[in-house]
Amino acid sequence: MLTSRYLLSLLLLLFCNLTGGVCLADASADPRGTDQQRVLFIVSSSKVHGTSSLPASVSFGEVVHAWDTFHAAGYAVDFVSPDGGAVPILDAYVGDEVKARLEDPRIMTRLRNTATPAQIDPARYRAVYYVGGSNAMYGVPDNTALQRIAMHVYERNGGVVSAVCHGTAGIVNLTFASGQNLLAGKRITGFPEQHEQQDAAYFQQFPFLMGQTVKARGGLFSAIDSEAPYIQTDGRVVTGQNYASAKPVAEAVVKVLRIQAAQPQKPVAANN
Repeated sequence: MLTSRYLLSLLLLLFCNLTGGVCLADASADPRGTDQQRVLFIVSSSKVHGTSSLPASVSFGEVVHAWDTFHAAGYAVDFVSPDGGAVPILDAYVGDEVKARLEDPRIMTRLRNTATPAQIDPARYRAVYYVGGSNAMYGVPDNTALQRIAMHVYERNGGVVSAVCHGTAGIVNLTFASGQNLLAGKRITGFPEQHEQQDAAYFQQFPFLMGQTVKARGGLFSAIDSEAPYIQTDGRVVTGQNYASAKPVAEAVVKVLRIQAAQPQKPVAANN
């Protein structure tokens, strides 16, 4: 029965892709699809850097490594982007270790059919995960609909907000109903401006600097001078510095959610 449901889910996704429709994973078709076992991946729709013609992309490996971790832990994954539909995936953002996954319909059909924010019911999700890639600097940080979704998951669902690499840009403007920024007083990491090619044309298009902006929001920004994995977990906010941190971020989110599940349910403090 599990195998037949899984195949049905894949066939449904392939049908949506061929017909040009937007597919959200359906709980009835996906055995992992209960309302308490879903994670929402937030990706950018931007194909270029800012107002330039310089191509920009989602980091495919940051999708794959996190997706594998959540899937193995029993979570279903949905995708949302500001514009919905297909998101850009450039060859330069696809590492050799994940290149074969470009043929994986479980991931690719969803990346070609991301939902719009209006199609998302935030009550269904236990966590959000902001994917990096240089295009994460555009369209996501200032999208108020995505902000509402993330804060619903965090405040009302008692869920986790997570991000990796440039994906941290997406959380800098998240605020509580009180007006306090989510990052205030929290340990945060992301791809620091010191690691960017600051003389490159793409960098001149960035709307803000990662580390400086996190600090301006009251966050305690830190990063290491290395390409090794580096993450920060502060309560229900989990962030990773770079590409190598995608899997550790997802593992940390799963750990937080499992700890929550093992504890007696209690009201969530708004600013935790």
